Amino acid sequence: MINRSAGPEILRLIDLLSKLPGLGPRSARRAALHLLKKRDQLLNPLAAALADASAKVEICRQCGNFDTVNPCSVCIAPGRDSSVICAVEEVGDLWAMERSGVFRGRYHVVGGTLSALDGIRPDDLNIAGLVERAGATDVREVILALNATVDGQTTAHYITDRLAHLPVKVTRLAHGVPVGGELDHLDDGTIAAAMASRR
Repeated sequence: MINRSAGPEILRLIDLLSKLPGLGPRSARRAALHLLKKRDQLLNPLAAALADASAKVEICRQCGNFDTVNPCSVCIAPGRDSSVICAVEEVGDLWAMERSGVFRGRYHVVGGTLSALDGIRPDDLNIAGLVERAGATDVREVILALNATVDGQTTAHYITDRLAHLPVKVTRLAHGVPVGGELDHLDDGTIAAAMASRR
C-alpha cells in the first residue's frame, strides 16, 4: 500500500530498514520515525557510522572476518593456536565464538551452507580456501562449527570428504541439550542428537 503521507526520502529510509533481518515494514516504519525524531542523537551519528563502515571495513583475506585491518585483528592476535582452524558459516558465528572466549585458534568463514533449493553449490562458498589452509604443515585439526540444520549437516559432510586426504583431525561441535534446558521443552531431533553425543 502506498503511503501518501510521507515523502520519497522517508519511504526510501523505511524500505531500506525493512530489508534488515528481523525488521518488517511496520518495525521499519517505527524505527524510521524514531530515528527522525532523534536526528541529532541517533540519525546523524548512524549515518556517519554507516559511511565510515562502508569506507573502511574490509573482508579479511585469511579468514573472511570483517575488520578495518587486513588480515583482521583476530588473525594477527598473538598467542592464538595456528594448528587449529574453526570453520563457521558466517561472520556472526565467528563473533559468537569469540564472545564465548572458549576458542583460541584460527577461524575460517565458509560463507553459508550448501543448498540445492537455493542453488548454492561448493564453488559459491569458501570451501576451497579452507582445504588450502588445512593443508598447511602446522594445521592438525579443523573444527566444523556449522549450524545444526539440514544444510549445515550437508555442508559439514561435504567439507569432511574434501579434507579426507589431509593428515588433519576433523571434529564437529556437539549438539544436544542446552545448558539450563528442560527435556520436556526440547524437540525430538535435539534429544536424539544429545543422546548420540553423550559422554
